[in-house]
Amino acid sequence: MSNYNLASVEEMAGGDQDFVKVVVQTFIEEIPPDLEAMNQAVAENNPGQAYQYAHKMKPNLQMFGLELMPQIKIIEEWSKSGKDKSEVDEAAIIISRKVKAAEEELKVDFAL
Repeated sequence: MSNYNLASVEEMAGGDQDFVKVVVQTFIEEIPPDLEAMNQAVAENNPGQAYQYAHKMKPNLQMFGLELMPQIKIIEEWSKSGKDKSEVDEAAIIISRKVKAAEEELKVDFAL
């Protein structure tokens, strides 16, 4: 089973495979540094910054079918409500694992 789903990207591309490749390449270039920054913010107990990066990544995570909205929501709510951080660490780990798996798979599948 694949770690990502390109249905939304394919739909947006309307059959233009070069466009799909550009979107995939952009994901691979932009998401890992944002993920790293989000994890750094979580580690430093900085909910505001964690929110910014989680929120910034959200559309891409959705577009690639990573199904991480519950975890993103946990991080967003933590920054709004000052909620207990225990769920946040786990959410960040789940997001990291899934994004890294998708990134590796995309690199192989698109020979990047």
